[in-house]
Amino acid sequence: MRSFPKLDKYILFKYLKTFLLAMALIIVIVITFDVSEKLDDFLGGHAPFREIVFDYYFNFIPGFVNLYSPLFIFISVIFFTSKMAGNTEVIAILGSGISYKRMLRPYLYGSIMVALLVLAIGNFLIPVNNRTLAKFENKYIYQHQPSYFSNLHFQPSKGVQIYADSYESQSMRAHFFHRDTYDENYRLVDRITCTRITYDTVSGKWECENFVHRTIDGRKERLTRDKHSMRKLDVAPADFDANSVNITTMNSIKLYRHIQQMKMRGSTAVISAKIELYQRLLNPFAIIIMTFIGVGVSSRKSRGGIGVHLAIGITLAFGFIVFMKVSTVFAVFGTLNPFISVLLPQAVFALIAAYVVRTAPK
Repeated sequence: MRSFPKLDKYILFKYLKTFLLAMALIIVIVITFDVSEKLDDFLGGHAPFREIVFDYYFNFIPGFVNLYSPLFIFISVIFFTSKMAGNTEVIAILGSGISYKRMLRPYLYGSIMVALLVLAIGNFLIPVNNRTLAKFENKYIYQHQPSYFSNLHFQPSKGVQIYADSYESQSMRAHFFHRDTYDENYRLVDRITCTRITYDTVSGKWECENFVHRTIDGRKERLTRDKHSMRKLDVAPADFDANSVNITTMNSIKLYRHIQQMKMRGSTAVISAKIELYQRLLNPFAIIIMTFIGVGVSSRKSRGGIGVHLAIGITLAFGFIVFMKVSTVFAVFGTLNPFISVLLPQAVFALIAAYVVRTAPK
């Protein structure tokens, strides 16, 4: 019985050490390529070295770890478990009377530890890091690019629909603006259209060009036209920006509240926001799933050694990533429920993990 805790420590140490070494190695490689790619932007924006290191790359690393941790956990498990199998350590463990199920326990411990860490940083730390990243990029990389949004459609209050062909946040100007008001029976009672509106920060009104106001009362209609006028349109510049807000800078609590607000406004961006929230909550389970697939694939000794295990494992890992991307595309551009689009790849590969573990030599 005393050997069991030692076994747990032995496998758990290998699990965490290999994962951390793999992540450290790939982070160095990625940062090297990223520096070479963005060097002209850093020099052109006169970004100080200290801000490049601490504001950009220190905040870039946690997001990278969060995004690719399931893949590198998978590769790490295959790597050190294949070495154990090649050195007949797995055979020795099972031959000593320890069951295969019992051998999986330290893998479960390690995967839960990493999953909880990824859950915490993905929901609360990375949004804070993304705010610093966004400030750095806007200051030194994208400083010459205006904030421009197109095809905006939202509901600022009940019964009111706003549409604008485009909006420039720097000049606070919208083009081809429409505001429709409906009664409780969803009948159009009021419509305002302008070819262009520009917000005046002093008066708090909008400068309207080619203003047309159509009022409908049953069969009676009244039409008002004005080439130039100052009007209160019951919409603020922040209402336009809210439809293009960077949801990656919100922690999950704020993101949930933002989703409820977008539902009320009727924004089409609510689907992407839901996918972002569900991915933060469910993707850590991928670490546990990929751990067990990795063990099942690599715990058997084969003639090809670690190369065969890595080939099978990487194929499965990239299949999982492609499945996740395809399912979210169907949610954004199709009719698939956002929660199902995130859950489906997890469920399918959880079944694959159960099959691989069940059929592994014991």
